Amino acid sequence: MDKPVIVTVDDDPGVSRSVARDLRRRYSHSYRVVRAETAAQGMESLRELRLRGDDVAAVLADYRMPQMNGVEFLEQAMDLYPHARRVLLTAYADTDAAIQAINVVDLDHYMLKPWDPPEEKLYPVLDAQLDAWQRTDRREAGELRVVGARWSARSYEVRDFLSRNQVPYRWMLADTPEGAELLAAAGETGATETGAGGAGGAGAGGTGAAPPPDRLPVVVTAEGVTLTAPSVPELAAAVGLSTTPATDFYDLVVIGGGPGGLGAAVYGASEGLRTVLVEQHASGGQAGQSSRIENYLGFPDGLSGAQLADRARRQALKFGAELLTARQVTSLEVRGRARVIGFADGGSIAAHTVILATGVAYRRLTAPGLDGFIGSGCYYGAALTEASECAGSDVYVVGAANSAGQCAVHLSKYARTVHLLVRGDSLERSMSHYLIEQISGLRNVEVHTGTEITAAEGDGHLERLVLKGPDGERAVDTERLFVFIGAEPFTDWLGDTVERDARGFVLTGPDLTAGGNRPRNWPLQREPYHLETNVPGVFAAGDVRADSIKRVASAVGEGAMAVALVHRYLEKA
Repeated sequence: MDKPVIVTVDDDPGVSRSVARDLRRRYSHSYRVVRAETAAQGMESLRELRLRGDDVAAVLADYRMPQMNGVEFLEQAMDLYPHARRVLLTAYADTDAAIQAINVVDLDHYMLKPWDPPEEKLYPVLDAQLDAWQRTDRREAGELRVVGARWSARSYEVRDFLSRNQVPYRWMLADTPEGAELLAAAGETGATETGAGGAGGAGAGGTGAAPPPDRLPVVVTAEGVTLTAPSVPELAAAVGLSTTPATDFYDLVVIGGGPGGLGAAVYGASEGLRTVLVEQHASGGQAGQSSRIENYLGFPDGLSGAQLADRARRQALKFGAELLTARQVTSLEVRGRARVIGFADGGSIAAHTVILATGVAYRRLTAPGLDGFIGSGCYYGAALTEASECAGSDVYVVGAANSAGQCAVHLSKYARTVHLLVRGDSLERSMSHYLIEQISGLRNVEVHTGTEITAAEGDGHLERLVLKGPDGERAVDTERLFVFIGAEPFTDWLGDTVERDARGFVLTGPDLTAGGNRPRNWPLQREPYHLETNVPGVFAAGDVRADSIKRVASAVGEGAMAVALVHRYLEKA
């Protein structure tokens, strides 16, 4: 097989030769280097490579080029090679433009010129980018196909699950010729076993007609296996996600796959604990849905929540942790020295210790009519699978914290206008300054302070919102609303076993009520880190813990610290 290609484009012949020379010196044994001295020449090279079936691993483009600057070039290159790593070469004076490009073309890195010595300034950057490219699943998305209805909540749930678990798929609408053809091939048409057509379908028994809604979506795997309206566990098993524990007893069970849980899994497994992480939906939690995290230590160019979650997941697996997906935890019991975790399907696992890192869910809006449109126009969280569907339309985002701001910035790349609805009088109280600055610089993002939603209307999907603001009530037309209005913890399943506050957040350390389930001589009762619960051997980390700092970095830190306390507990228990 031909070597993959690194493409470099710079209109300065001297610089172009220099970067190509340095790249060949380091990478010629594994990659072929193709250089171009104009953007037009670079695009022609990419088209030829595409026609020949060559794979492009990375594209390096100079920012200041005539006819087409580096950002525009990389944006067009994405259409031909969406998986290629994108690096912008820029002078110090153009740093601001490079930072903006991170949001415009999902830039992977920008590098300042000159890069001498390359051993310090060029090769480490390219090594990391090429390593990331090698690990990327570059299979065509058509290998797994999903056929569903545009405004089906269940179809949205399936697509969201696949996307958040980074399973490539191809989406088709059931009422298109392509979708209908696949449904017919899979034996799924309007004719059902009872001969009845579903509401909103094409009637009873019509050849090629769309199946009734309760038989959508239809998922066809790469092996040709057809799943009709699959449950999440069925879907997870079909796409190769791990759902079954390897054993029934562990040193540590981590419940929840957000930053706190992933941090705990990485540190637990790396320090020799038999560790299993249980996640109901997808690794990453709320942070995993973020389109761009720019204030996480060590990533000056920013990264998406999905990228952060994927790196952490792979890191945990490298150290030997098990990651179970699509398993719903329903109980926690103390049986002597064992802590037993019960699942919704009746199964269970046990461990010496447990770290609760179940995170939080966005609170529901109470506006009349809105609950009927969840998954069919109303989405809680970033819902990145819907971003491309917002092209040319007016969309609304509710919230005033970083998650809402990140979503508004991301949707601005697709939507005609993004309306950010803020109940308070400003964003300064709850949103990071860098996000406020980004939003103020986007022409198609409008911030409406002192504004709330009072009603939602539509026929089968969201069509209108009624807003109440400083100027009174008004109705607006929109088909998509994204909600970020505070959080509620996933803790109801704990019952009376673990102490929680009035809002359901897990109490730890000095916040615990006197006595509780903790024995008087409990060895960690004076623990300064305050992550222990009232149940010996059970700790809490991240957003689920009462009074925690709601930041990705602090959740990861608490997950790591909880593992240190696990070690201390195991030594003293």
